[in-house]
Amino acid sequence: MHERWYKQAVIYCLDVETFQDSNGDGVGDLAGLTSRLDYLARLGVTCIWLNPIHPGPNLDDGYDVADFYGVDPRLGSLGDFAEFVHQAANRGLRVIIDLVVNHTSSEHPWFKAACADPASPYRDWYVWSKDEPSDRFQGMVFPGVQHETWTWHEEAGAWYYHRFYDHQPDLNMGNPEVRAEVRKIMAFWLQLGVSGFRMDAAPFIIERTRANEPKSPMEFDYLREFRELLSWRRGDAMILAEA
Repeated sequence: MHERWYKQAVIYCLDVETFQDSNGDGVGDLAGLTSRLDYLARLGVTCIWLNPIHPGPNLDDGYDVADFYGVDPRLGSLGDFAEFVHQAANRGLRVIIDLVVNHTSSEHPWFKAACADPASPYRDWYVWSKDEPSDRFQGMVFPGVQHETWTWHEEAGAWYYHRFYDHQPDLNMGNPEVRAEVRKIMAFWLQLGVSGFRMDAAPFIIERTRANEPKSPMEFDYLREFRELLSWRRGDAMILAEA
């Protein structure tokens, strides 16, 4: 047990794809990063924080995830990730990864299924409005680049909510099944050896978003649910929440 190890940690944040290329294809990868662990250890680093490593269209630097259980093939494989974590641990280095669960990519199979059939079990995994929301042009994170927070989807026949870009539909955290899936995602990576997560967009994760309600209520209990998982799986794991 290393209680609150993160308070004394020296955390080094990096994008795998821009750090070290091991095979000459012009893209940094996990094998390349693994080869530089001694260098990072000599710098005094005690924890490596990886920006998103999952597969997706990569329209937003990896923050548009299409598979939460995989590794972008440009960076390597799950086996490469496991070897990286193992070699980091051999040097006394911890690893945390970005947890991007406020939204998915519009290319995620969940969203595609939700759009294709109103009766899909994934329909309620996202936030919808049958009518055009009055707050459609409010709450934009990237004004001037982003034009709205609700977008009409022709196939779905409804408006869907996206706090960020229209290719990043928000997950419906009010759905217990969604929160259960997030816990599964966390458990999966904890089993692979990570020491925790940097939770992207935490203030928006705890919003209970509804159409025509620009000031959404906050549900802090959602974060408590995720913290309880850390206590059960690994007593020394942590969540670093973006706020």
